[in-house]
Amino acid sequence: MVRRVAWTGAMAMALVLLGNAANAQGYETKPITEGNLPAFYEALKAKMTFPLSYEATGGELQAWHDKALAKAEEIILPTEDATPYQPEVIDEIDRGTYVARRVVFNVTAESRVLGLELVPKGEGPFPAVLMLHDHGSKFDIGKEKFIEPWYDDARLESAQAWADKFFTGRFPGDVLAERGYVVFATDALGWGDREGNGYEAQQALASNMFGLGSSLAGLVALEDKRVAEFLAEQPEVDSDRLAVVGFSMGAFRAWQVAALSDAVKAAVVDCWMVSMPGLMVPGNNTLRGQSAFYLSHPMLGRYLDFPDVASLAAPKPMLFFDGEDDPLFPTASVEAAFGKMKGVWKTYGAEDKIQTRLWPGLGHTFVAEMQDAAFDWLDDKMKK
Repeated sequence: MVRRVAWTGAMAMALVLLGNAANAQGYETKPITEGNLPAFYEALKAKMTFPLSYEATGGELQAWHDKALAKAEEIILPTEDATPYQPEVIDEIDRGTYVARRVVFNVTAESRVLGLELVPKGEGPFPAVLMLHDHGSKFDIGKEKFIEPWYDDARLESAQAWADKFFTGRFPGDVLAERGYVVFATDALGWGDREGNGYEAQQALASNMFGLGSSLAGLVALEDKRVAEFLAEQPEVDSDRLAVVGFSMGAFRAWQVAALSDAVKAAVVDCWMVSMPGLMVPGNNTLRGQSAFYLSHPMLGRYLDFPDVASLAAPKPMLFFDGEDDPLFPTASVEAAFGKMKGVWKTYGAEDKIQTRLWPGLGHTFVAEMQDAAFDWLDDKMKK
């Protein structure tokens, strides 16, 4: 049962970010350059054989899946959490064909957070989509990057500017609600209602999490898994038709949670899939640290590559898009990752359930044409 209460800021619990700018002690910071890689990085890359990939192990699919998933869960998830969600609707508005709500719930034992939910009118249960937001070095909004806010003019202005920059002016969550999906989004730690001290503070937060026996990437993975399972329990949702949609960092989170949670039945992954060694090249954005800590699971590369983890979701329906001109991901490494995953789906006899596409002339974006193609694909998989 969901009860309605008044929201106060004191209800939101989150970890505290330490520090401000990296040069607070007065020392001079230096720019990140191509020399940020160790001189022996090629030798270290040569040792990345990913022994738990299906390519390396071969054999029976279920045995590979169980062994690789157990290792992935051991490395990625910091803990188990079965905290009751105790959801409370604090606000609701009518948007014509659907209702928009703000919902407070326990995402973990430590954090009670605010989410946005869009529910179509009519007789459910409905298919559902969990929207996973990007990084973008823009922290004042998180969930609002995908769902149009109605409760804060400053956030609406910021969110509309973000939609204009990446989404052809649209809010993809609202587009999906118009198509008949329950849509849900919340903030990862560091964004929106959980905003911290900005870009420079990310490394301090990541270091603190390591010191606490966890990791920043692991916390995000755990919370995404919990949110997916929370959404599957909602009375308006058909739990057999729950998908995730993510852009950029959210795309990383999308294939990750599809691999880790049985609640997720399909995924749309836009602009985040590449081989791990493919990122370890001079000048790549991940070498800057900072935002990379949201994507870095310590020691994962000893066992599994990124496409190996994503392949643990097989044979679920999965769609992977990227722009051919995306500056963050070398095209050859993207194609290699696509090929590796397709090999696993083919072994399952499920080639028709994985779709990959590089969009000519596009960069790091999720424009209307990409959204329409992705959501048509989602309709085909989720509305049969």
